[in-house]
Amino acid sequence: MGTARAGIAGEKARVNRLAMALAAYLVLGVLVWATIPDPRIRLLPLLVLAMFAFKTWIHRKDAGPVADGSNADGNQADVAGEVDS
Repeated sequence: MGTARAGIAGEKARVNRLAMALAAYLVLGVLVWATIPDPRIRLLPLLVLAMFAFKTWIHRKDAGPVADGSNADGNQADVAGEVDS
């Protein structure tokens, strides 16, 4: 029961960290939009921020072990990175 709670808490923490990261990218995008007047120059930093936001989202989906040390398939991983059977 305790490991199930730790797994749920770990997943919730990952979602909260993802939401905070995406919110930070949004704030940076708004600052870029407000401070760079030329639309042609403004496009480059907005594209870079969009790339980082996309990579952050993809990394969250592909992230390996969660907080309790288990892999996505539920197996426990040891220190060497091998999966116990």
